[in-house]
Amino acid sequence: MFRGALLTGAVTAIGYRFGFNSASAALLYLVAVVLQSLDCGFLEAAIISLLATSALDYFFIEPRFTFNVTDPLDAVTLAGLLVVSLVITRIQVRSRAQAGESRLQRNSMESLYRVGQELLALAPAAVAGPALLDPFVSVFELSAVCLFDATTLECHISGRSQGDLEAKTRNAFVLGQDAVYPEVKIVVRCLRASNAVSGAIGFEGLRDPELTAPALAALAAAALQRARAFRTATAAAAHAQAEMLRSAILDGLAHEFKTPLATILTAAGGLRAAGSMQPQQAELAEMIEVEASRLGDLTSRLLRLARLDREEVKPRLEKTDAVELAEMSAKRYSKIWPNRRIRFRTRGGNSEVRVDPELIGLALSQLLENACRYSEADSLVLIEFAEEDHMAAVTVWNDGPPIPANERDRIFDRFYRGAAARTAAPGSGLGLFVARKIVLAHGGNLSLVDPGANGTSGVGFRLTVPISINEDPHGFREG
Repeated sequence: MFRGALLTGAVTAIGYRFGFNSASAALLYLVAVVLQSLDCGFLEAAIISLLATSALDYFFIEPRFTFNVTDPLDAVTLAGLLVVSLVITRIQVRSRAQAGESRLQRNSMESLYRVGQELLALAPAAVAGPALLDPFVSVFELSAVCLFDATTLECHISGRSQGDLEAKTRNAFVLGQDAVYPEVKIVVRCLRASNAVSGAIGFEGLRDPELTAPALAALAAAALQRARAFRTATAAAAHAQAEMLRSAILDGLAHEFKTPLATILTAAGGLRAAGSMQPQQAELAEMIEVEASRLGDLTSRLLRLARLDREEVKPRLEKTDAVELAEMSAKRYSKIWPNRRIRFRTRGGNSEVRVDPELIGLALSQLLENACRYSEADSLVLIEFAEEDHMAAVTVWNDGPPIPANERDRIFDRFYRGAAARTAAPGSGLGLFVARKIVLAHGGNLSLVDPGANGTSGVGFRLTVPISINEDPHGFREG
């Protein structure tokens, strides 16, 4: 204002010294006001405009040295100077504000670009915790940044917060809403991916948060997605390597199994062909030959099924009595596990099914193997048949420890073994997965039975397959 007053005084002195008329003086005053409004606020420029209009009236408009205006044209000149001065001043102030906002936006964009570059420069494995937040703090000179990751349920913070930024960030995620705390200069944004809240990020000390907070949150969300994609790809690569190794091991096992089995088959056949054995010995040799041949076939199919998806399992269906199949499995495992009391009972019902007896026998064998392996010596293993809702159901019970609730949904996953199973007996975690895959391929199901069902304690697995429906030539169906 002091500078504007001096400039107005200088224009007045020059105009008065050289005898300018009112029009010339008004033009000089207008130039002075424009120069003044280049770098001052609207209020200051408006006061100088009033001062210039008053000086024009007092020194250059008749009667001079008074504020009286007798000529209407002079009144128009004064009003025009004042209005034009105020309009130009307003335009100048607005232009400077827009220029300042543009500079701020440009600086913000440059800072966002730098943050994006630093995030991309991070190794994907390092995009976690403070390493992800450090670029935000350093580039935007923030007091603190806090990130809550919904995937790991971890809260990471970089910098020093004076307003409990960590709690505010966690609360914003829980509520699923953005939050602003102007009293402590904190703004929190939820991170969203696929229309779901994947986390939250809070900024303390962020300048112009309305402009930069959404973009910063988008960068953080993109960085998190990149890190998660890297972890998923790493896990997939590790799984692929494990699958390759597993396939190689299974192929090696197949070879190692088949070689001695072929030797056993040859030796058993040679013993029977010699013809010098007693009938009981010949029967035993034949049993060895049959069981070795069956074991070789089962080994080949098991190793092949371990690499198949469910859609690729193609059972060779034939009419089979489910009761006979379950009873045979019970008798066979009574010999294999003589220190277990293996019992079979049937509750009646239709037991005729169309299944691949070899595959279903393999699934039953896996259930019996687990029941014997994870139960105590001299304990009861019960195999029970019943017809349930047009399904043939075979349930295998044992007195082993119950499966914890947090493991019940995962026991059919490939290679999964519960905590108790890992300490009780060796295994691969493949048996239940293969058994369930076989049953699903038959249109049935394999499920874990709740403890206490039918008055039985311990662990129970129920295998169900559809009961065969026969059609006669007259169109009647018999269940």
